[in-house]
Amino acid sequence: MNRRYRVLVVDDSSFMRRLITDILHTDNDLEVIATAVNGAEALRKVIQLRPDVVTMDVEMPEMDGLTALQKIMMQCPVPVIMLSTWTKDGAAATIKSLEIGALDFVAKPSGNISFDLDKVKDELIKKVKAAARVDIESIRSVAAFWTGHMGRQAMKQQFTPGKTISKIVAIGASTGGPRALQDIFSKLPGNFPAAIAVVQHMAAGFTESLAEMLNSNSELEVLEARDGDELIPGTVLIAPGDRHMKIKRLDDRFYITLTDEPPVGGLRPSIDKMMDSLIECRVPLLGVLLTGMGQDGVAGLKKIQEAKGRTIVEDESTCVIYGMPRAAIENRCADIVAPIFRIAQEIINNI
Repeated sequence: MNRRYRVLVVDDSSFMRRLITDILHTDNDLEVIATAVNGAEALRKVIQLRPDVVTMDVEMPEMDGLTALQKIMMQCPVPVIMLSTWTKDGAAATIKSLEIGALDFVAKPSGNISFDLDKVKDELIKKVKAAARVDIESIRSVAAFWTGHMGRQAMKQQFTPGKTISKIVAIGASTGGPRALQDIFSKLPGNFPAAIAVVQHMAAGFTESLAEMLNSNSELEVLEARDGDELIPGTVLIAPGDRHMKIKRLDDRFYITLTDEPPVGGLRPSIDKMMDSLIECRVPLLGVLLTGMGQDGVAGLKKIQEAKGRTIVEDESTCVIYGMPRAAIENRCADIVAPIFRIAQEIINNI
């Protein structure tokens, strides 16, 4: 019989500790070995018990989740899934936690507990199990990589400014994506001549904070997409959480359409759906697929190749989760495979 994954649940609310524990215990592969009421206790128990994964509340007394996460990543790296509220402040703190080293997050149940639980239960179990399977050494190496690569400057490139789009870069990312996107956008110059469309798998209410974080570290303008927004050179538009993002062409201009169509493979937004819409625009494309679980984006990359576009896939060495990139490589739809710190240059080389 396979060993069960050992989980430490951290939350200052006794109700939430019991709720999360009960949810995780519905899966036979998971075992909650302990709970903690604040970040200080969490740090002690991580060092003492060495759990396979930690679920961590963002807001707690004595030592909050962000402080505890930072200390855990420095002293005893372990996969951490953050639990966050849907508020603006909660979203901003959650995005910050992904910068610090959390693998992913789940939005906490809010007012309508019975309704929220149906949405949260499967997501929480899926993400905890995925996090528990991540190799500890890869967490240490990725943490070391980010410690040594912060404060990057944009590459200076001589591009001719213009408002007409000659190419669109389509980027897809999932678990581990926010920091990967930060690395890419911090290196692309403000006079970048192509437009960029991004699907990052993320819950509604959090992508606006993600866009704000990425924008503050980039010479590009990074925004959460709105219905009717126009794609223009030097601008990044990110699909809002829980909305599909399509691009439609009108003459030589390209506009965002957001839809509530059913999820694709359980995902909304879908990378494949965005890439499919770009194929229909008949514009030169560069497809990029970054770290994450599953296979979303693989079919889209294949279609980009068939349409004579180029594709770039993140190398296993810097992936937090080597799922989507592995599937792309196995399906032979990766023209270029590169670690995250080289992808910005590869994008520039292929514009």
